[in-house]
Amino acid sequence: MTRQLTGLAARILTLTLLLTIAAGGNAMAQQNDNSATKNLSRQAVEMWAADSTIDQSIFADGYQNHQAPLATGGTGSVDLATWVDIVEGNHKAFPDLKVEIFGQIAEGDRVSTHWRFFGTQKGSYLGVPASNRPVNWTGVQIDRIADGKIAESWVVWDYFTLRQELEP
Repeated sequence: MTRQLTGLAARILTLTLLLTIAAGGNAMAQQNDNSATKNLSRQAVEMWAADSTIDQSIFADGYQNHQAPLATGGTGSVDLATWVDIVEGNHKAFPDLKVEIFGQIAEGDRVSTHWRFFGTQKGSYLGVPASNRPVNWTGVQIDRIADGKIAESWVVWDYFTLRQELEP
């Protein structure tokens, strides 16, 4: 009887060990998947930096960017071509703009990125002529990833601080 219990205990221990390893493997796979989606979101946010290039290949067909607020006022959504125009306009207005990522959280098909943009206004922006003033604003972007591409983004950013910094 003791041998049977010892054999049973050994089998239970082996099974427990295998299940633990399998669960850890799934956790590692999830972590790797999250790393890839976080990287996509990081790439999109970093495209705002003045020294970056815009890589449209990371966005899905039909991409929508939902802004609250829109820089031009109100809230709304823009397609990829309009988003690219907005980013390129920022590159001209803030030719030294830098991006700092404070942190990211990924769960399921969503990635949240908390960021800060900072630089100097050296070109016209939203009707405000170049001022040579420093600007510094923060925001949060939540991206939905589908088939390895960014399908949608929701952005909330500190428009009011930026406007204050631009005003004489």
